[in-house]
Amino acid sequence: MDSRTKGPARRKSGARPKAYHHGDLAAALVDAAEAVLTERGVEGFTLRECARRAGVSHAAPAHHFRDAKGLLTQVAALGFERLTAAEKHARDTETDPRKRLLGTGMGYVEFAIEHPAQFQLMFQKGLVDHANERLAKASAASFQVFIETYSELYGTTFPPIHKDADPSVMREWALVHGFATLAVQGQFGPTRTAAEIADLMEFARRVFEDAQKYAPPPK
Repeated sequence: MDSRTKGPARRKSGARPKAYHHGDLAAALVDAAEAVLTERGVEGFTLRECARRAGVSHAAPAHHFRDAKGLLTQVAALGFERLTAAEKHARDTETDPRKRLLGTGMGYVEFAIEHPAQFQLMFQKGLVDHANERLAKASAASFQVFIETYSELYGTTFPPIHKDADPSVMREWALVHGFATLAVQGQFGPTRTAAEIADLMEFARRVFEDAQKYAPPPK
């Protein structure tokens, strides 16, 4: 027997998945949307394909999210929630305040590399509704990690992100976000393999450590 025929029979191309019978449909559609976004990018994203992957009628996504923007907004909100968790996880492995700030940046970049399509979507203006309550809250929380960690090191407090935010903490965020954006755009080379990702993360660490040399001394 040809080895390619072993195992479960493959579904014919374009065949409809099994009907949806489990759990939270809205969450299932968000999962499907994330998968479509990752595989096809924004250009290939459709509500119909999300519905097909979730195994529901093509009208189901519109019922829950109204339109593609509504569904993509929830994918972006989920991304910010995951970004916050990644920042905190990387930060909380360290005890020294400088290393905790460095860890926050490393967690940010690592998330971006692992979820490039979602990361880019999170900062799009026209594709998502930034006034959405869940998205606004999740976005603010991810930046709040920078504020908290910077405050630990310098003993100061900062307002939420806007034009009056302290330039020093904005500098830290701009450095990390800029590096992450360049990374997902492939400006530092490919990140298809574990070795390539590890090399890029080591480069990010060197860049952030060098930037710390020019930061003000802790108070």
